Amino acid sequence: MSPDERKPVPSSVSPIIVTHDLERLARFYTGVAGATETRRTPDVEPTFYLGLRIGDSELGIVSDGSVAGTHAGRVVLSIEVPDVDAALSRVEAHGGQAPAPANDMPWGQRVVHVQDPDGNALNLTTTR
Repeated sequence: MSPDERKPVPSSVSPIIVTHDLERLARFYTGVAGATETRRTPDVEPTFYLGLRIGDSELGIVSDGSVAGTHAGRVVLSIEVPDVDAALSRVEAHGGQAPAPANDMPWGQRVVHVQDPDGNALNLTTTR
């Protein structure tokens, strides 16, 4: 079997965000990080689980109305994007918050710290 014919190996760690507004969060990650939908369970509304592909990783979003109004947790997602400044320009338009500009880090990344519409911490990075 050639390497191209092998099934992809699932990630050892798969981040999943629980939200009261699945579609709003999906629009944010699609619009800001270029995510594409890979899976929707069930196939008809209401959706419980939505899988999004961002680069070579999958981000899951789970719908749970009981989390409305709760504070976001202490986990930070870090997403590599082609252009941090372009992604940053779309954060607020997609319901997120961007309290500060992007910065060049000494380890070769340009980084901006933002929040998604639910208040989850998110680093957008571009490796130079």
